[in-house]
Amino acid sequence: MESLLLPVLLLLAVLWTQAAALINLKYSVEEEQRAGTVIANVAKDAREAGFALDPRQASAFRVVSNSAPHLVDINPSSGLLVTKQKIDRDLLCRQSPKCIISLEVMSSSMEICVIKVEIKDLNDNAPSFPAAQIELEISEAASPVEKSLDRETQSHYSFRITALDGGDPPHLGTVGLSIKVTDSNDNNPVFGESTYSVSVPENSPPNTPVIRLNASDPDEGTNGQVVYSFYGYVNDHTRELFQIDPHSGLVTVTGALDYEEGHVYELDVQAKDLGPNSIPAHCKVTVSVLDTNDNPPVINLLSVNSELVEVSESAPPGYVIALVRVSDRDSGLNGRVQCRLLGNVPFRLQEYESFSTILVDGRLDREQHDQYNLTIQARDGGVPMLQSAKSFTVRITDENDNHPHFSKPYYQVIVQENNTPGAYLLSVSARDPDLGLNGSVSYQIVPSQVRDMPVFTYVSINPNSGDIYALRSFNHEQTKAFEFKVLAKDGGLPSLQSNATVRVIILDVNDNTPVITAPPLINGTAEVYIPRNSGIGYLVTVVKAEDYDEGENGRVTYDMTEGDRGFFEIDQVNGEVRTTRTFSESSKASYELIVVAHDHGKTSLSASALILIYLSPALDAQESMGSVNLSLIFIIALGSIAGILFVTMIFVAIKCKRDNKEIRTYNCRIAEYSYGHQKKSSKKKKISKNDIRLVPRDVEETDKMNVVSCSSLTSSLNYFDYHQQTLPLGCRRSESTFLNVENQNTRNTSANHIYHHSFNSQGPQQPDLIINGVPLPEVSASKWHCEVYPKLFP
Repeated sequence: MESLLLPVLLLLAVLWTQAAALINLKYSVEEEQRAGTVIANVAKDAREAGFALDPRQASAFRVVSNSAPHLVDINPSSGLLVTKQKIDRDLLCRQSPKCIISLEVMSSSMEICVIKVEIKDLNDNAPSFPAAQIELEISEAASPVEKSLDRETQSHYSFRITALDGGDPPHLGTVGLSIKVTDSNDNNPVFGESTYSVSVPENSPPNTPVIRLNASDPDEGTNGQVVYSFYGYVNDHTRELFQIDPHSGLVTVTGALDYEEGHVYELDVQAKDLGPNSIPAHCKVTVSVLDTNDNPPVINLLSVNSELVEVSESAPPGYVIALVRVSDRDSGLNGRVQCRLLGNVPFRLQEYESFSTILVDGRLDREQHDQYNLTIQARDGGVPMLQSAKSFTVRITDENDNHPHFSKPYYQVIVQENNTPGAYLLSVSARDPDLGLNGSVSYQIVPSQVRDMPVFTYVSINPNSGDIYALRSFNHEQTKAFEFKVLAKDGGLPSLQSNATVRVIILDVNDNTPVITAPPLINGTAEVYIPRNSGIGYLVTVVKAEDYDEGENGRVTYDMTEGDRGFFEIDQVNGEVRTTRTFSESSKASYELIVVAHDHGKTSLSASALILIYLSPALDAQESMGSVNLSLIFIIALGSIAGILFVTMIFVAIKCKRDNKEIRTYNCRIAEYSYGHQKKSSKKKKISKNDIRLVPRDVEETDKMNVVSCSSLTSSLNYFDYHQQTLPLGCRRSESTFLNVENQNTRNTSANHIYHHSFNSQGPQQPDLIINGVPLPEVSASKWHCEVYPKLFP
């Protein structure tokens, strides 16, 4: 059993490596050599034949198969082929003309070497006779041989027969021959031939006739009645296979003939009559057993496990996965075997003289096909042909040849802002069809930036499950969406990886309260002045609120919730507050409104403001425009204002010039300003209308007025009602500067304040215009004086 396991165990380390070359080495050794006799230096001969042997390897060869492992072997370190015990060729090969021992070995460089060792015959056996003594009876009436016999003279003869072989030196064998001379029986049985040669197929059934012998005896009666028998030195095994009928001389088969056990038998037959002093006749029958195709081929798979072979999916074409030895005990064509590999598989069979190899013959992919069932079929050349088959399984082992594959390349998750830090967002999943560590996937986030911050401050990922969590509370107003990449790596060496993109969309939540930006609020209160005689629909103010949310969460509408709501109304969309009735002298001087700006979120948020509305008795209100075309009114008003302004400026200029001539001084203060250090012109500069500025003199009223500078109008300064806060037509907001004009006392103690404010130009009420201190139509000119600022240009 140990000798059978040896080639299998030695094959373990080399079956999965491609055989790069095949050589044949032939040797011979005489039989009867002592154990340890060196037959050949296989390592030296293989190197000379082209093997690339590594001298650093401790083991130069590994035996794959050995037909006689108990007789010969190769020393693994020296590469010497030696005998393990005395070899008896006659016992090993019996009557075969050639006696061959075959070995297949693999070198450390994975090359196959086929070794044939012929066992040479020595003349170490002397001829031997079946028995030590031969007893014969011969009638004295027998025909001479050398001379006639006379029983009465000599009744007994003794001889020593010697058999000599042709060896050098020759060997001999002897046997004693005792001849007894019997009394005369006139006629003896006589065979037609002294030797007969017959053949019979192996496995012939019992009682199959082999030959019918006939010895003639002309005597009559018992003297002529012949009986047949095997002579005394026919061995017992032959007697078990054949028998002879004593009366008919018919030789038949009685046992199971097997060509593989013995294919030649010699039968010594004697024929003797039943008369007195009978002298037997002898002949030799040589029976040749004919080989029949009665042995199917035997397939032996040389691998670690004869039922299972493993090979890596990365094995290249030509990679050896197993060795196959096929034998057939029959001879000739009956024992000549051909093999093939059945099925459409990525493997092929390559036959050599005494064995075959199974090679990879295509690309292996464990993920597509993790095992194959291979069947080797062997057929002999007999008639009828015999065949056999052997099946085994090839298991494909895994290599890290697959990248992790995400279920989709792009993931998207929608999350509401103000989420809880640590909240679960989504899971990513990548599959790797490899096995073990090669198929185990871990996840990590690829470093990147979100609003100049590392993405790791926004999200985290569970490296094992792919679950992604938020690390902070998201703010839609700051970050509406962000993207990052997730990396999936397997555990193979080297590791393979792939990535997917994750997009996080942050939905708006109604978390911002509207903020009222107009009119300006002080402690939540705004003061607004309107003329007492304002008509129905007069624009009191415009309420504006901002909400940083989006969509419905940021859409603001306006309502009046408390106060004098019977006198005013508010447009819910644009926030315009207008009068709904007229005011009289008896009306109260102030009114209160609570205005609420609220968004349209699912849970609405709101802001409120208290608006104090004061009636100004000194100013006339324009009648409500009703349904009059506002555009037409604006055009008419603009034209009127331009014309009046032009006439007024001419009037003021003439008046100032006349006063200067009369008094030799200016009634109006003259201020000069220039850019840099420029020389004053000696020539008196003509004052134009653009150099005129109107300032209050001794105004006793406490009402404030607005000075609006607008470069788009003809005049540099225009005066409008401060409380109305409406720009003149044609004046853009970006060009407007509002000056706070106060009474004389206030003016003397503090500087004028500058206000920048945006106003809605859609108001129907046209402002009151004051030119040269003369209100149109009512303000007295005595309250104003002029200041002329001549402009010096480079």
